[in-house]
Amino acid sequence: MPTRAKARLAPLGPAIMPGLLLAALLLPAAATGDLYKYQDGSGHIYITDRAMGPGYRLLKRYKGLGGRSGGGAALKRYRANRARYGPTVDGAAERLSLEPELLHAVVRAESAYDPDAVSSAGAVGLMQLMPETARRYGVSDRRDPDANVLAGASYLRDLIAEFEQDLELALAAYNAGENAVRSYGNRIPPYPETQGYVRKVLRYYAENQATP
Repeated sequence: MPTRAKARLAPLGPAIMPGLLLAALLLPAAATGDLYKYQDGSGHIYITDRAMGPGYRLLKRYKGLGGRSGGGAALKRYRANRARYGPTVDGAAERLSLEPELLHAVVRAESAYDPDAVSSAGAVGLMQLMPETARRYGVSDRRDPDANVLAGASYLRDLIAEFEQDLELALAAYNAGENAVRSYGNRIPPYPETQGYVRKVLRYYAENQATP
């Protein structure tokens, strides 16, 4: 049977800036393709997907869905990639007993189905595998769509099991790492990027479940 993980809302950490949290909550269905960095007066660094005022520095501008460099072309590319790699995602979900709606939500949030997506942190491919995660699951070519999705799906499945079917914690760990979740007492870390990522994936997941 497909894994149906619990979704429990964790309290928000005190380091979340209100404006960034609001941005995460109000993200449109097609998220922007940019990443911004902000450092406050105490030295805390925040990563978000839109500039909320002075002091935000653009880290990365993506060409995927929702980026400001593609417009209609980006949407067409997204749809083409979604059609091309959707069966790969479905196959991995079936093989690992994950809900396809969930796995599609993660792929959409991670790469917008772009197998050549590369993040500023060095994550690669449809499920944005980091080198250590690829090695952990035996992937030699992170740009190989089949291997990338299967490894990312395996990692997600293992995280869901590790965090006792708590989907929010599993998603937070996929984004920020297991150690980050553990270090905050098995709560979603108070990182704006991770908080926003969890909400984004859950929204895409709900949209997928509502689509016939």
